[in-house]
Amino acid sequence: MNLARFPRRRYTHGFTPIQRLARLSEMLEGPSIYIKRDDLLGLAGGGNKTRKLEFLVADALAKNADTLITCGGVQSNHCRLTLAAANQEGLRCRLVLGEEVPGSFERERSGNAFLFRLLGAEQVATIPSSRGYDGALSCVAEEVRSEGRIPYVIPLGGSTAVGATGYVNCAIEILQQTFEMGVSINYVVCPSASAGTHAGLVVGFCGTNSQVSVLGINVMHRQSGQVRAVCELAQATAAHLGLKQVIPQQAVQCFDEYLGPGYAQPTKEMAESVRLLARMEGILLDPVYTGKAMAGLIDLVRRGFFKKDANVLFVHTGGTPGIYANPEILLD
Repeated sequence: MNLARFPRRRYTHGFTPIQRLARLSEMLEGPSIYIKRDDLLGLAGGGNKTRKLEFLVADALAKNADTLITCGGVQSNHCRLTLAAANQEGLRCRLVLGEEVPGSFERERSGNAFLFRLLGAEQVATIPSSRGYDGALSCVAEEVRSEGRIPYVIPLGGSTAVGATGYVNCAIEILQQTFEMGVSINYVVCPSASAGTHAGLVVGFCGTNSQVSVLGINVMHRQSGQVRAVCELAQATAAHLGLKQVIPQQAVQCFDEYLGPGYAQPTKEMAESVRLLARMEGILLDPVYTGKAMAGLIDLVRRGFFKKDANVLFVHTGGTPGIYANPEILLD
């Protein structure tokens, strides 16, 4: 699989670390748990969207775009990182934020809302999240064209075949690192939301015949819809890369028991997992993605899903600025 054929910008130099969570593994008395520190990726505050943006922004530049347009929730990590990438490339950036409750976006709030201001978004528009983003993104793109500029629209989470290529590359990176560590990984666990990270990992591990199972912990959608979204994006990504093999549906595994009331809605188990990783391993998780995904991993260990001699790798997708938006939900 020759990813060098595709244009790419580099926002991170070198690989992100993999470390063993020794204290957590000992406490759970289960498999050996490792963590891939994609919270340490480049751009402002790091996170998984940086890998996607390396390929998406390269595509935008190849198309002579001068303005990036994207969307997300009111504390969107993807919007923060897209804005940071635009700044690094000398591009402008406009954001569309979806409000769960109309009128609830607080421009003065901390977390990513503060960073949108600090990083200097050219425009921040809000819409009810129930409306979906496609129409609003099209309207913003038309406004940019009317000003004589060239927009490049990046959909929710950067989860296109181009964006998911970043996590195909991450799978290859993981295989190289674990080979050098002398560790054979049996399972990779990641948050599953807009599907780009999950689908990219599935394609990367299937395309290299690595026999690594990818488990997605749903943080946005329920089971049937999430499996379908990951499968469709995995197939599109494989086609984009020119892979002849069909990605089998059984390669896509999702768990929605840890979603709680819905996307970005806190759960007791999420808060417990955030505190646990902070106090046992000195690692910060976020309340929307990695907190729920870690809660899922911990519960799967306790349920005996993994054999005790297994090696499990958790992909830390970042998002830590979100802990400052509503700190009260994370404390004892």
